[in-house]
Order: sequence, then C-alpha cells, then structure tokens
Amino acid sequence: MAQILAPTSQWQMKITKSSTTASPMTAKMWGSLVLKQNKKGPARSSTKFRVLATKAEGYTINRLEGLLNLDLTPFTDRIIAEYIWIGGSGVDVRSKSRTISKPVEDPSELPKWNYDGSSTGQAPGEDSEVILYPQAIFKDPFRGGNNILVICDAYTPQGEPIPTNKRARAAEIFKNKKVIDEVPWYGIEQEYTLLQTDVKWPLGWPVGGYPGPQGPYYCGAGADKSFGRDISDAHYKACLYAGINISGTNGEVMPGQWEYQVGPSVGIEAGDHIWASRYILERITEQAGVVLTLDPKPIEGDWNGAGCHTNYSTKSMREEGGFEVIKKAILNLSLRHGEHISAYGEGNERRLTGKHETASINTFSWGVANRGCSIRVGRETEKQGKGYLEDRRPASNMDPYIVTSLLAETTLLWEPTLEAEALAAQKLALNV
Repeated sequence: MAQILAPTSQWQMKITKSSTTASPMTAKMWGSLVLKQNKKGPARSSTKFRVLATKAEGYTINRLEGLLNLDLTPFTDRIIAEYIWIGGSGVDVRSKSRTISKPVEDPSELPKWNYDGSSTGQAPGEDSEVILYPQAIFKDPFRGGNNILVICDAYTPQGEPIPTNKRARAAEIFKNKKVIDEVPWYGIEQEYTLLQTDVKWPLGWPVGGYPGPQGPYYCGAGADKSFGRDISDAHYKACLYAGINISGTNGEVMPGQWEYQVGPSVGIEAGDHIWASRYILERITEQAGVVLTLDPKPIEGDWNGAGCHTNYSTKSMREEGGFEVIKKAILNLSLRHGEHISAYGEGNERRLTGKHETASINTFSWGVANRGCSIRVGRETEKQGKGYLEDRRPASNMDPYIVTSLLAETTLLWEPTLEAEALAAQKLALNV
C-alpha cells in the first residue's frame, strides 16, 4: 500500500436502498475476458455458453443472456441472496443461493441456513449438517438489483464454531475493549496468479516455456508485458459496485500475476472484505475461462512469489509519538515470529527464502523502506514520527481473519517478559 488513509463509509456492512440504480456486471461485459479458442481443439465452455449452443448458437446465446440479465425489481420484492462460506481447505470459497422475501440492509435480517459439510471436508457423513450464520452483506455485481452476496461463518447445530471457522475467534479479539479503543486499521495487498485453464501454466506464458526475465512486467503496459488486465479491471469495478473497500490494483513483478489492495478497513471488516473480493475474483475468472491460484510460489526458480502484505496501524501509532509505539509492536512481533509464520499461509516456506523481495522464513527482521525485511516501515512514517507498519510475511493464501486478529493480539493484548523484551530490543537494535 502506498499510503494508509482514513476509512470511508464503504466498509460498513450495510446495503442502501439506492443500490438498485447501479448496473450489474452483465454477461456481455465479460466478452473481452474470454480467451480465444484454439480452432483445432475442442470447444471450451465460456461465459457465452457455447456448450449449450448447437445449430442456433447465436439465438441460444441471446436467450440465455436475456434471462441472466433480467431485472426482477419491477416484478417482485423478492431478492436472491448468495450465501458464501470458506470450505474445508481453508482457502476455497463455496456458495449457494436462496430467495429472500424482501430487500435487506443488515445481515441480522437474514435467516441462518445449512449445508452438507461432508461434501466440503468439514463434517462426517453421519452428522453432516453445518449451520451458516450471515455476517456481512455486499451488493451482487453479477445479478444486480437488490440481490446480495452474504459472507457467512460456519457452526455446528449446537452453536459451536467448526474448526475451519476462523472468523469467530477473530471476532472475539476485535471485541476486546483494548482493541476497540485502538481502532486497528488494515490495508491488505492481495496478490494472485492467473493460469491457463488446461495446462495450469501462467497466463501469457508459452506452454511449457518461459517468457523473458522479470523486469518489464511490474505495472507494465503492452501485449507483451501485461496478461489479464481485463480480469483485473473487471474485478476492480465489480468490487466497487459490491461496496468492497478496494483501493487500487496493479500488475505484479511476475508476468500473469496481479495485485489489488483492500483497505483501510477497521477490525473484522478487513477479513470480510478480502473474502468477498476473493469470491468475486473466483467468479470472474470462472466466466473468463481462466484459473485463479493463490499459491505463494506458483512457479519455482527466479520468479517472484505471491504474498498478502498486511499494512497495520493503531490509533496510538497514528498519533504524535506513534513511531515509538510502532517499534514496541515490532518488538512484540519479533518474539512471536514462529507463531505468526505458522499461521501465515500454506507453502509459505517456498516463498520466504530471503530472495525476490522477501525475508528468510527463519529470521525476523525489520527496516525502513526495506522490502527484504519481515516488517517494513515506510520513509514517510519515519519522517513524520507516526504512521503504520507493513507485515510482509503473509502468503497470498493466508486467512485474513487469522492474520488481522493475530496482529491485534500480539501488539495490543500480549505482553512479553521484561527479560525477553530487553534481549529482543538489543538484538533488533530497537531503543524502546
């Protein structure tokens, strides 16, 4: 993140009645995203529903598009709510739809629902019912109108969070008075890689081969440098439509890799917004016929990995004298380095090698304007004596509920012994 700004009203989890005036992302809008089909190979399914079109292909397509883009608002008060939850891998997003009798403005107005947890790796077959609790709502950029996306977390029928429900634990931390009083802000930089569907090789790369070395691709423009810009732009607009506090996007160092930023968001909303944005990205790549991966090191060798750098500040850090508070936070983070690394994403050891703008996974470090450190502090923060820190350790597949709540817990609720603090301060050359 280039800077941390004051949160706007966008992060509030409510849907206003004016949402009906905006236009949904229609099927025609995805036309430029679809990869050109190989005429010699078999036809692939795409947003144009080629698999359903036979002799009267154009007619079939037009009829389907017409039905998909129907505006239900003049004909019924009922809406479609897409319930979204995190699957058994901790990274996959699942969803299903239900009809709600009227438009809603708050998740508390929505009913709980259930799903078959044995089909998502979250419950045994003999006791498979898992209950969905609606937690946050966003406008649906695919259906438009008053239709909504609903971020849910998952519980047993007895009301206990299931093991993969990381939101419940995060919510407890963010409800702590010490945390509430410090108003923690988060700006999360989500990197991702686009892959060709059949070969699982980065978009724009020759199949089985490699493009030119890294250098011209970061924030680059041109057909030989930028691969997947339409997907990035479509995602950007869809997130803005949905009410996600997305603040920017850019092409990344490795070709076929992109990043978008969400924030600043306060507390638990940071996780809700990232998961909603990931779901929308999955849907867009699905329609474009491209595979999305959050693998932290999708291509081995001299290529950048994919991270989810997390910018973080508290009220005390943003006020006069905040740099001293930041240094104390860095001290605490150094003493819990192992705990953070273990929670910062699967396969992160392949990314955190000390190369390609990363620090070694085994060693905690910090520095000003140093992208090879675990924690980076910006030049402006040093100059102003207040601001924020950037935790560069989280992998692209990290769970934002875990990362954001762990940062708050370590810096606001956890206290090291005086001896451990003194030793760490000496090792890191921190005068706290």
